[in-house]
Amino acid sequence: MVIRSFGDRYARWILPLPALLFIAIMMVFPILYTVRNSLTGWSLGTGTPPTFIGLQNYVALFGDQRFLAAIARTFSFTAIAVAAEGVLGVGIALLLNRTFRGRNLVSAIFLLPMMATPVAIAMVWLLIFEPTVGVANAILHKGSLPGVLWIAGPGSVIPSLAIVDIWEWTPMIALIAMAGLAGLPGDPFEAARVDGASSRQVLWHVTLPLLRPTITVAVLLRMIDALKTFDIIYTMTGGGPGFGSETLNIYAYQQAFSYYNFGYASSVLVIFFAIVLGMSLLLSYVRNAWEA
Repeated sequence: MVIRSFGDRYARWILPLPALLFIAIMMVFPILYTVRNSLTGWSLGTGTPPTFIGLQNYVALFGDQRFLAAIARTFSFTAIAVAAEGVLGVGIALLLNRTFRGRNLVSAIFLLPMMATPVAIAMVWLLIFEPTVGVANAILHKGSLPGVLWIAGPGSVIPSLAIVDIWEWTPMIALIAMAGLAGLPGDPFEAARVDGASSRQVLWHVTLPLLRPTITVAVLLRMIDALKTFDIIYTMTGGGPGFGSETLNIYAYQQAFSYYNFGYASSVLVIFFAIVLGMSLLLSYVRNAWEA
């Protein structure tokens, strides 16, 4: 008869315990603390301690036009950036999946934007988009086209910021798509060629359907990250001009550290967390439905 020690009997619980404690401390506690703060009327501007007010912050939020506009800008920025990154990233991956001279060098160059610091990228693009002496308008003037206000115009600031995000993060989707292409089975392609399918037919009816789960994962990761974008927007515009680029992240930051409304800012972050979680679950459901 083999007598197992306490460690042997409970190893499946003991071994993951440090990781579970770390997750609880670093993730669960901040979330619960933020939810608690969102139920209080905590404002450093008044000098009063946190007082429980229930759901009053949430009721006020949905009557706050600035908050509702921030939600719309957040989704607009995310939709423009992720849609373009998905199309361009998959296209680049398909191009780089071919064998040609200098392929490794070209692949390395395409991946460079992803390696740079977001704040440094924002500073460079800030100079490019400068309306009077920036490179972007200089190129337009060379082509006899009118200049654009870019990040200085309320109507153009969100698309301009999305361009920066596209430039930086398209390589990420391309990298994931390239990994997916490398893992595709060869039998469906051989069968398509035997049946006389053209390159275009193979792409649309074999390659892309097989690559769809990988593309969904890449888009899910980028969507979550794009929704949370803060550094590029804050560095380039600070939420301006006016409130023209104020997304949920920027709005929560302003409420907390400009107006010192920590309870109200916490309620913004709770709603923001719910939006990100909901979008993640939706895309995961779509991915599972496609794989079923």
